[in-house]
Amino acid sequence: MQRLITIFRLSRPLHLLLAALTYILGAGIAHFLGKPQVSIAFWLGLLGVLFAQLSMSLLVEVFRPMNEPIVSGETPADRRLTRDAALYVSIAALACLAVIAVLLYKDRLLSPPAFLFIAISLFVLLVYSVPPLRLVDRGFGELLLSIQVAYLSPSIAYLLQAGTYHNLVVFVSMPLVLLMLAMLLALDFPAYSGDLKYERRTLLARLSWERAIPFHHFLVLGAYVFFAAAPFFGFSLSLLWPAFLTLPFALLQIYWLRNVSFGAKPLWNLLTANAIAIFGLTAYLLTLTFYLR
Repeated sequence: MQRLITIFRLSRPLHLLLAALTYILGAGIAHFLGKPQVSIAFWLGLLGVLFAQLSMSLLVEVFRPMNEPIVSGETPADRRLTRDAALYVSIAALACLAVIAVLLYKDRLLSPPAFLFIAISLFVLLVYSVPPLRLVDRGFGELLLSIQVAYLSPSIAYLLQAGTYHNLVVFVSMPLVLLMLAMLLALDFPAYSGDLKYERRTLLARLSWERAIPFHHFLVLGAYVFFAAAPFFGFSLSLLWPAFLTLPFALLQIYWLRNVSFGAKPLWNLLTANAIAIFGLTAYLLTLTFYLR
């Protein structure tokens, strides 16, 4: 039972939830644009995205350097058993993803663009977590994870419904990538000392504390500027205005991190919850808008 709880924690349930949310957003864009909704494609695609995300999270632990503990207080035997369990679950998840792709192809639901994005998603998964590249250890993990969750997931959902791409998917996804990257950067702060101890090359460690905070502010504000620029890209601002409902949370996040940079006591729990809320609520409100319009 304890091993199952550990695998569940290592699967990063938050990432799975956010990937599911952005996938539903992509399907919502297809619904808004009047594309026929194919239920079997939606559900198979959702399972595929979740299996890919699960494998992405667990493979990171499988290939984690031996000097880094997976669970606090573990013995070498416990670590080996946890790695083996994570590997088996990862292989099973990838096998299920392959079966889903075959089923979609067999039912003629897998268009060439959809196949391409699934292949890109698999490529991102591997270079993120598996040596020799393993970009999660090179300071690029947060960027790849943001692309996977905020861009590839909604794109796959849209393509499974529509077959061909639409610029609206790109326009909605890009600011979400920025917000997700800002969220992951904010989540790096509480673990910063441990990352330095084990020489983990997170984005925060790569940038350093002093440069990471203004970069975080740039990402957050850049996302809302991107939304505000909708008319210049041919999209109505009335369609995307719900995204600005989370702007107060974003400004609060900037204020808190600014105070931390000036030596104030960090409120890590509140900052973490707020960072997740900014991305999650923005994606949720946009999803709701596309389904109701």
